[in-house]
Amino acid sequence: MKSIQGLAFLIAFLTGVNVYGQVVQTSFKFDFGTGKAASGYTRVTPANVYSSASGYGFDLESVPVAIDRKGKDLLKGDFITAEKPFYFSVKVPEGNYKVTITLGDLKGGSSTTIKAESRRLMLENVQTAPGKFVTKTFIVNIKDRQIKGNGVVGLKPRELTKLDWDDKLTLEFDLKTAVDAIEISKVEDQITVFLAGNSTVVNQDEEPWASWGQMIPRFFKPGVAISNHAESGLSLGSFIGSKRLEKILSIMKPGDYVFVEFGHNDEKEKGLNDGPYKSYSERLHVFAKEVKGKGGTLVIVTPTARRSFNEAGLMMNSHGDYPDAAKKVALDENVALIDLTSLSTIMYETLGVEGSKKAFVIYPEQNLNDNTHFNPYGAYEIAKIIVQGIKDNKLGLAKYLVELPVFNPAQPDAFQTFSWPVSPKASLVKPDGN
Repeated sequence: MKSIQGLAFLIAFLTGVNVYGQVVQTSFKFDFGTGKAASGYTRVTPANVYSSASGYGFDLESVPVAIDRKGKDLLKGDFITAEKPFYFSVKVPEGNYKVTITLGDLKGGSSTTIKAESRRLMLENVQTAPGKFVTKTFIVNIKDRQIKGNGVVGLKPRELTKLDWDDKLTLEFDLKTAVDAIEISKVEDQITVFLAGNSTVVNQDEEPWASWGQMIPRFFKPGVAISNHAESGLSLGSFIGSKRLEKILSIMKPGDYVFVEFGHNDEKEKGLNDGPYKSYSERLHVFAKEVKGKGGTLVIVTPTARRSFNEAGLMMNSHGDYPDAAKKVALDENVALIDLTSLSTIMYETLGVEGSKKAFVIYPEQNLNDNTHFNPYGAYEIAKIIVQGIKDNKLGLAKYLVELPVFNPAQPDAFQTFSWPVSPKASLVKPDGN
């Protein structure tokens, strides 16, 4: 039975026909605005509201506005904008998708930040002057719950409504943008970087929560897709138990990467075989064996430090022996290690007792005081530490990074220089885990 199911999925992968014999569209060209569409493009106006039947359109109660400049270039003569952030979705099957977007306005300037799915940062503050246009390309990974030939991923209730786990590719645009055209096509030649972790890694769906996993796509050029399988509250044990590692292994190919960061929730497990040098280490060894067996590269990331200062203004270790255990496994398995515990500790001490609060969801006016979960600024800075770790480990992945200066956690970016267009979805409910 399993071999038959596997054959069906292989046919779907190669032909674009799903296991039910239905043709699945994986390539699209959209011309935004009310003017005549450019040749080969589908016109998209504010009236195109997403439905499963149409397979594309503006989503999540977006209220876009069309502007027509009557230009000779049909693709650039009109565009879509809005007075608040808006969403555009396209129904697609699982896979990696190249997204190419044309931005600009014949008569005005524009400034665009684009997030995909559950607030993954893809493009940041792309500026165009009046009459100027720019085309940008990035890669979006789409995943589903199905494990090829063997069941489904066990999702938490909150994940059932996340954009990361639905059957659409959703793009979020900020209110200063001018979107002329979007092209989307499935690609099979990308290196996929799978992320395994907890609430410090997961794509947080709602403001003001954020993680390094949803910021790191912004730092990669096409050639790499980030597939984030992390979830709040998980330990290595519950990640494996909910079949997330099995899901990753079912779709990864030789040359792909798996970054694994756990510790926060593993520390709470108190069974006879639990502990840093017992179940935690054993499960990291399982990751190493399985990823290597698929021809992949494992990168172990020690748990990011909690914000925990003593009276002298120095950070205290809240992870016990877990970082050390992770280092020992990395050494034993001869895999790359990013010591996020130490590097984030340096950054928080540099920011200071009060300054470090700006990296976390610590907002007294909203009764939020969380020393574990990042806000967008904190998540962005942690992502830069991971990026620098990729460079320092001389991973082959490094050649796909955008050009950035060396990031020193003892010299973090000033909070005042960070800009983040706030997304419409928000919640005061703290994510699972601590």
